[in-house]
Amino acid sequence: MRQTGDLERDRDSMKSLRALTLRFLLYLPPMRSKREAKSPMNRHENRLTTPGEAQIQYLDADFRILKPGNFVRCAVTGTPIALDELRYWSVDRQEAYATREAALERLKSLGVI
Repeated sequence: MRQTGDLERDRDSMKSLRALTLRFLLYLPPMRSKREAKSPMNRHENRLTTPGEAQIQYLDADFRILKPGNFVRCAVTGTPIALDELRYWSVDRQEAYATREAALERLKSLGVI
């Protein structure tokens, strides 16, 4: 028959085993299959590693990347715009603008405003 000291030691060892298991699970990165390891984690990962100009289809409140790249060019100034910084574009003309002033300038030059 077990004694009280043995039961307490068993409980303590189980607690430490649980704590060790939790630490192991918390710090271990999730396992990925070989197919997942080769593919990007999300739609933004691939664009950060592909140098050059991207080709974009501008949609309402979103855009679709047709050809991966790091940047697009402003239609007015010609300056490169990082895709993470892209805020202004025209869906009708499929153009990107670096700033709202550049977008306003384009509208004025077209006679819209």
